Amino acid sequence: MLVTAYLAFVGLLASCLGLELSRCRAKPPGRACSNPSFLQFQLDFYQVYFLALAADWLQAPYLYKLYQHYHFLEGQIAILYVCGLASTVLFGLVASSLVDWLGRKKSCVLFSLTYSLCCLTKLSQEYFVLLVGRALGGLSTALLFSAFEAWYIHEHVERHDFPAEWIPATFARAAFWNHALGVVAGVAAEAVASWMGLGPVAPFVAAIPLLALAGVLALRNWGENYDRQRAFSRTCAGGLRCLLSDRRVLLLGTIQALFESVIFIFVFLWTPVLDPHGAPLGIVFSSFMAASLLGSSLYRIATSKRYHLQPMHLLSLAVLIVVFSLFMLTFSTSPGQESPVESFIAFLLIELACGLYFPSMSFLRRKVIPETEQAGVLNWFRVPLHLLACLGLLVLHDSDRKTGTRNMFSICSAVMVMALLAVVGLFTVVRHDAELRVPSPTGEPYAPEL
Repeated sequence: MLVTAYLAFVGLLASCLGLELSRCRAKPPGRACSNPSFLQFQLDFYQVYFLALAADWLQAPYLYKLYQHYHFLEGQIAILYVCGLASTVLFGLVASSLVDWLGRKKSCVLFSLTYSLCCLTKLSQEYFVLLVGRALGGLSTALLFSAFEAWYIHEHVERHDFPAEWIPATFARAAFWNHALGVVAGVAAEAVASWMGLGPVAPFVAAIPLLALAGVLALRNWGENYDRQRAFSRTCAGGLRCLLSDRRVLLLGTIQALFESVIFIFVFLWTPVLDPHGAPLGIVFSSFMAASLLGSSLYRIATSKRYHLQPMHLLSLAVLIVVFSLFMLTFSTSPGQESPVESFIAFLLIELACGLYFPSMSFLRRKVIPETEQAGVLNWFRVPLHLLACLGLLVLHDSDRKTGTRNMFSICSAVMVMALLAVVGLFTVVRHDAELRVPSPTGEPYAPEL
């Protein structure tokens, strides 16, 4: 398993680098790239944002291992994960309003403080303290995925008056480096866990200076901005009306809830599946991130001028890959007949599918959901998503360890088959919808069907 993990990591990383280098050579520089003021503004944003992302990724490989190191049972660990998910959904519902009221810069600094406290709680072996840490982690996650983006967009448009068309370029680059940071963070977590002498808690200790530096840079280099608040009840009511009035939105929400709830359960299960076989957790995590980065690169190639595939096709492919991978896992995790290498390959395929899924889903959401209703609709998407994930972890909590993992993968397979049916339903509804197609690069009229 050790050799397999390192070989997979090297192979995936080489593939990603090859694809990205060839893409960069073929892509002409854009207007935004040559604007010095814009580049400096981007740099001020990236310095803080990338430090925050790096600190987040650094903790991921060893979270389950840390709880296991403290001799908690799998059921107790599942409850800790459920607490984190519940905290994420609760704080996520009010995060936008909180950020608008408190201020985006202050919210980013608050993220640094709360996530640092979350990391400090990992030094304790008290179960209640760890539960509090998971709640703080949920608040921090909600702030990470709301405050930073909101601050950037407001500064980009209102303070600096840059063209709004440049905003996607910033976040596309951030998405690429987010994956790259995940790859580096896995290797770094493996190194500090092995060399610092603190065991699985070492990555959490190492994340604190990154969070502190992110907070200091935000205080020093960023200006404050606010936004007019929209009542939370109005936001949710508008989102619910949009969800129920447009079948495309309802089907997209169903796919997101089913797909991403399975991914949450996968995040919980990969460590107990691979760790007993001597897998280097940091390198395994880096391999996962490299596979996801490879999927994102393949998405960009597939939707390019040369191939011009549509996001709807790639969303369907992503769901199919996960269905196949979960069926693999139901056999490779059979009690007494475990095959860690097959499980590892299946996990890599799931991450590859995630690399295809997230940009496809992001494109379709932008096209289907009105901009004014996106916050409310996404709130409604998150509720069933996290409820399904929590339900799955609670079912696992009440099951026998030897058979529970395999049974959970079987349940996840059934859930993903339901997601596949929802994809088929969405495909049927939107097959004639030209709005959901990537524009033809040659200026030719749209094809009649997806």
